[in-house]
Amino acid sequence: MGSKRKPFYRLVVADSRSPRDGRFIEEVGYYNPISNPEQLKLNEEVILDWLQKGAQPSDTVRNLLSSQGIMKKYHELRFEKK
Repeated sequence: MGSKRKPFYRLVVADSRSPRDGRFIEEVGYYNPISNPEQLKLNEEVILDWLQKGAQPSDTVRNLLSSQGIMKKYHELRFEKK
């Protein structure tokens, strides 16, 4: 999303068989790297739910989730149940 030289990203849950910019299942947040400070809004409960269902974040999204502590919470939840 966004326009030329003004990027704006939506974080979405998509089926791996869908095209890259095509259909998605659910929007779970957004990232605006241009604003000062950078805006990152994530729906933590929904993201954790999708991760527990087996969703695989891309490398970039994994870094954003790690910066907010969501990946740490996911790993704690995952190993706590065993």
